[in-house]
Amino acid sequence: MKILLMTLALAASVIAADYGHMSTIERWYTPEMAKNGQKVYAKSCASCHGLKGEGSVSPWNIKMANGRYPPPPLNDDAHAWHHPLDALRFIVMNGGKPTGGVMPAFKNTFNEDQVDEVIAYFQDFWSDPVYEEWIRRGGLKP
Repeated sequence: MKILLMTLALAASVIAADYGHMSTIERWYTPEMAKNGQKVYAKSCASCHGLKGEGSVSPWNIKMANGRYPPPPLNDDAHAWHHPLDALRFIVMNGGKPTGGVMPAFKNTFNEDQVDEVIAYFQDFWSDPVYEEWIRRGGLKP
């Protein structure tokens, strides 16, 4: 029995490492959405935002030599969780140019379901307290 419990705990930690963490609260997305989002994210987002949303340049909040900020982490280390879901969708679809950034637009690459799956994937790395604060700040309000 002890070996079975240890095996289950190890399996859960591997799943958490691959797709985020094991949340104890209900979220707007399903685990399947986050899993599907991993594939799209790995192909189109990870080169700038890191494989697990950790960012690719540190520090992310200091301007680079070109005068621009690097792509921010999308996990809960930076400011992605300050933006409501509709704003996150807008940025993914329209890119960073409307807000002064350089991120490309993905409206001709991703469908609406894929946009939500990519967001679900990186939000799955948000801790429960950060996710709850996002909700408290109106994360799901239009």
